[in-house]
Amino acid sequence: MAEKRNPKQYDLEDRTLEFAKRVRTFVKQLKKTIANEEDGRQLVKASGSVGANYIEANESLGKKDFLMRIKICRKEAKESRYWLRLIDADGQAELEKEREALENEARELAHIFGSIVTKSQ
Repeated sequence: MAEKRNPKQYDLEDRTLEFAKRVRTFVKQLKKTIANEEDGRQLVKASGSVGANYIEANESLGKKDFLMRIKICRKEAKESRYWLRLIDADGQAELEKEREALENEARELAHIFGSIVTKSQ
């Protein structure tokens, strides 16, 4: 018998995966400076951690574990936004536009996870 899945749950899984993929594409296009390489490395880690922790939350052992993982998702989304704000797009309009879009997505994800925390407590 097939397992029933909550469609909203998997939409967010897909959304966090797409966010991490877009971040990786963005980072590959950045000018190679010491700062961008370090900030980019941190950004890649944080952006991937958002989705990875969301998957962990969905496999949680209980409510307390679920809340902890969702809070980590929120924290990693906020951290992603921080690193995006530090990255130098070197005045390239397309890169700056994508950086702003990614920053907005990180902000929205943080708000979504914050709402989940509030509703789950």
